[in-house]
Amino acid sequence: MSKPVKDMIVRDYQRRFEGIEGAVVIDIRGIDAVRTNQFRVELQKKDIRITVIKNTLATKAIAGTPLQALEAAFKGPSAIAYGAESVVDVARAIVEWTRKVKEIQLKGAVLEGQYYDGEAGVRRLSEFPTKDEAQGRVIQLVLAPAGRVLGAAKAPGARILGIVKEIQDRLEKGQAIAKAG
Repeated sequence: MSKPVKDMIVRDYQRRFEGIEGAVVIDIRGIDAVRTNQFRVELQKKDIRITVIKNTLATKAIAGTPLQALEAAFKGPSAIAYGAESVVDVARAIVEWTRKVKEIQLKGAVLEGQYYDGEAGVRRLSEFPTKDEAQGRVIQLVLAPAGRVLGAAKAPGARILGIVKEIQDRLEKGQAIAKAG
Protein backbone atom coordinates (compact mmCIF):
# COMPACT_ATOMS: atom_id res chain seq x y z
CA MET A 1 0.00 0.00 0.00
CA SER A 2 1.42 3.39 -0.96
CA LYS A 3 2.07 6.14 1.58
CA PRO A 4 -0.67 8.45 0.17
CA VAL A 5 -3.23 5.62 0.50
CA LYS A 6 -2.09 4.90 4.07
CA ASP A 7 -2.34 8.60 4.94
CA MET A 8 -5.84 8.70 3.47
CA ILE A 9 -6.90 5.70 5.59
CA VAL A 10 -5.41 7.26 8.74
CA ARG A 11 -7.35 10.49 8.06
CA ASP A 12 -10.53 8.44 7.54
CA TYR A 13 -10.01 6.67 10.89
CA GLN A 14 -9.35 10.01 12.60
CA ARG A 15 -12.58 11.39 11.15
CA ARG A 16 -14.58 8.31 12.22
CA PHE A 17 -13.18 8.23 15.75
CA GLU A 18 -13.24 12.00 16.34
CA GLY A 19 -14.92 12.77 19.66
CA ILE A 20 -15.18 9.09 20.62
CA GLU A 21 -13.98 8.51 24.18
CA GLY A 22 -14.75 4.83 24.53
CA ALA A 23 -14.78 1.79 22.29
CA VAL A 24 -14.53 -2.00 22.24
CA VAL A 25 -12.06 -3.96 20.11
CA ILE A 26 -13.30 -7.29 18.80
CA ASP A 27 -12.33 -9.97 16.31
CA ILE A 28 -15.21 -11.02 14.05
CA ARG A 29 -13.17 -13.40 11.91
CA GLY A 30 -14.84 -16.73 11.21
CA ILE A 31 -18.40 -15.40 11.15
CA ASP A 32 -20.29 -16.04 7.92
CA ALA A 33 -21.57 -13.11 5.85
CA VAL A 34 -25.23 -13.55 6.86
CA ARG A 35 -24.45 -13.46 10.57
CA THR A 36 -22.03 -10.55 10.11
CA ASN A 37 -24.77 -8.56 8.41
CA GLN A 38 -27.29 -9.44 11.14
CA PHE A 39 -24.72 -8.43 13.76
CA ARG A 40 -24.02 -5.08 12.11
CA VAL A 41 -27.70 -4.30 11.45
CA GLU A 42 -28.73 -5.09 15.04
CA LEU A 43 -25.91 -2.96 16.42
CA GLN A 44 -26.72 -0.15 14.00
CA LYS A 45 -30.27 -0.06 15.42
CA LYS A 46 -28.63 0.77 18.77
CA ASP A 47 -26.46 3.46 17.09
CA ILE A 48 -23.36 1.26 17.38
CA ARG A 49 -20.94 1.18 14.47
CA ILE A 50 -18.21 -1.32 13.65
CA THR A 51 -15.10 -0.46 11.69
CA VAL A 52 -12.69 -3.18 10.61
CA ILE A 53 -9.23 -1.67 10.96
CA LYS A 54 -5.65 -2.10 9.89
CA ASN A 55 -3.85 -2.16 13.24
CA THR A 56 -0.78 -0.07 12.37
CA LEU A 57 -2.85 2.63 10.69
CA ALA A 58 -5.42 2.69 13.49
CA THR A 59 -2.57 3.05 16.00
CA LYS A 60 -1.46 6.21 14.17
CA ALA A 61 -5.02 7.52 13.97
CA ILE A 62 -5.79 7.17 17.70
CA ALA A 63 -2.43 8.48 18.97
CA GLY A 64 -3.02 11.26 21.47
CA THR A 65 -6.77 10.57 21.75
CA PRO A 66 -8.84 8.96 24.53
CA LEU A 67 -8.77 5.76 22.45
CA GLN A 68 -4.98 5.45 22.54
CA ALA A 69 -5.12 2.76 25.25
CA LEU A 70 -6.81 0.45 22.73
CA GLU A 71 -3.47 0.01 20.99
CA ALA A 72 -2.79 -2.91 23.38
CA ALA A 73 -5.72 -4.82 21.81
CA PHE A 74 -4.53 -4.39 18.21
CA LYS A 75 -3.13 -7.87 17.69
CA GLY A 76 -4.38 -9.88 14.75
CA PRO A 77 -7.58 -9.05 12.87
CA SER A 78 -9.43 -6.29 14.71
CA ALA A 79 -12.58 -4.22 14.49
CA ILE A 80 -13.56 -1.28 16.66
CA ALA A 81 -17.14 -1.00 17.93
CA TYR A 82 -18.20 2.46 19.07
CA GLY A 83 -21.19 4.77 19.34
CA ALA A 84 -24.42 4.58 21.33
CA GLU A 85 -24.81 6.67 24.47
CA SER A 86 -21.74 5.16 26.11
CA VAL A 87 -19.15 2.46 25.67
CA VAL A 88 -20.98 0.53 28.40
CA ASP A 89 -23.95 0.21 26.02
CA VAL A 90 -21.58 -0.95 23.28
CA ALA A 91 -19.98 -3.55 25.58
CA ARG A 92 -23.40 -4.80 26.70
CA ALA A 93 -24.64 -5.21 23.14
CA ILE A 94 -21.52 -7.05 22.01
CA VAL A 95 -21.41 -9.31 25.07
CA GLU A 96 -25.05 -10.16 24.37
CA TRP A 97 -24.08 -11.11 20.81
CA THR A 98 -21.24 -13.35 22.03
CA ARG A 99 -23.91 -15.56 23.55
CA LYS A 100 -25.42 -16.07 20.07
CA VAL A 101 -22.24 -16.02 17.99
CA LYS A 102 -19.38 -17.82 19.73
CA GLU A 103 -16.83 -16.75 17.09
CA ILE A 104 -16.82 -13.12 18.29
CA GLN A 105 -13.70 -12.54 20.35
CA LEU A 106 -13.56 -9.71 22.88
CA LYS A 107 -10.08 -8.18 22.77
CA GLY A 108 -10.32 -5.07 24.95
CA ALA A 109 -12.10 -1.81 25.62
CA VAL A 110 -11.43 1.70 26.81
CA LEU A 111 -13.59 4.01 28.91
CA GLU A 112 -12.31 7.51 29.74
CA GLY A 113 -8.72 6.45 29.11
CA GLN A 114 -8.99 3.33 31.30
CA TYR A 115 -8.13 0.14 29.41
CA TYR A 116 -10.06 -3.10 30.04
CA ASP A 117 -8.07 -6.05 28.76
CA GLY A 118 -9.45 -9.05 26.96
CA GLU A 119 -12.74 -10.84 27.35
CA ALA A 120 -12.82 -10.43 31.14
CA GLY A 121 -12.27 -6.68 30.84
CA VAL A 122 -15.02 -6.18 28.28
CA ARG A 123 -17.44 -8.31 30.29
CA ARG A 124 -16.62 -6.33 33.44
CA LEU A 125 -17.18 -3.06 31.56
CA SER A 126 -20.56 -4.34 30.33
CA GLU A 127 -21.67 -4.66 33.96
CA PHE A 128 -20.96 -1.00 34.77
CA PRO A 129 -23.93 1.34 35.07
CA THR A 130 -24.57 3.59 32.09
CA LYS A 131 -24.34 7.34 32.53
CA ASP A 132 -28.13 7.61 33.00
CA GLU A 133 -28.18 4.72 35.49
CA ALA A 134 -25.29 6.24 37.45
CA GLN A 135 -26.98 9.66 37.54
CA GLY A 136 -30.20 8.03 38.76
CA ARG A 137 -28.32 6.28 41.57
CA VAL A 138 -26.61 9.51 42.61
CA ILE A 139 -29.91 11.38 42.68
CA GLN A 140 -31.45 8.56 44.71
CA LEU A 141 -28.55 8.68 47.18
CA VAL A 142 -28.78 12.46 47.46
CA LEU A 143 -32.55 12.48 47.96
CA ALA A 144 -32.71 9.61 50.48
CA PRO A 145 -31.07 11.51 53.38
CA ALA A 146 -33.12 14.60 52.56
CA GLY A 147 -36.29 12.51 52.83
CA ARG A 148 -35.19 11.20 56.21
CA VAL A 149 -34.31 14.72 57.41
CA LEU A 150 -37.67 16.00 56.23
CA GLY A 151 -39.44 13.13 57.99
CA ALA A 152 -37.51 13.79 61.20
CA ALA A 153 -38.25 17.52 61.00
CA LYS A 154 -41.94 16.89 60.44
CA ALA A 155 -42.26 14.31 63.24
CA PRO A 156 -41.93 16.67 66.25
CA GLY A 157 -44.21 19.17 64.52
CA ALA A 158 -46.77 16.43 63.97
CA ARG A 159 -46.66 15.51 67.67
CA ILE A 160 -47.11 19.14 68.69
CA LEU A 161 -49.95 19.52 66.21
CA GLY A 162 -51.57 16.42 67.73
CA ILE A 163 -51.32 17.89 71.23
CA VAL A 164 -52.74 21.26 70.09
CA LYS A 165 -55.60 19.43 68.34
CA GLU A 166 -56.33 17.42 71.53
CA ILE A 167 -56.40 20.64 73.59
CA GLN A 168 -58.72 22.26 71.06
CA ASP A 169 -61.08 19.24 71.11
CA ARG A 170 -61.20 19.21 74.93
CA LEU A 171 -61.84 22.94 75.12
CA GLU A 172 -64.63 22.69 72.56
CA LYS A 173 -66.24 19.92 74.66
CA GLY A 174 -65.85 22.03 77.80
CA GLN A 175 -63.40 19.65 79.45
CA ALA A 176 -60.68 20.82 81.79
CA ILE A 177 -57.11 20.61 80.76
CA ALA A 178 -54.70 19.32 83.37
CA LYS A 179 -51.30 20.83 83.91
CA ALA A 180 -48.30 18.77 82.84
CA GLY A 181 -46.10 18.11 85.83
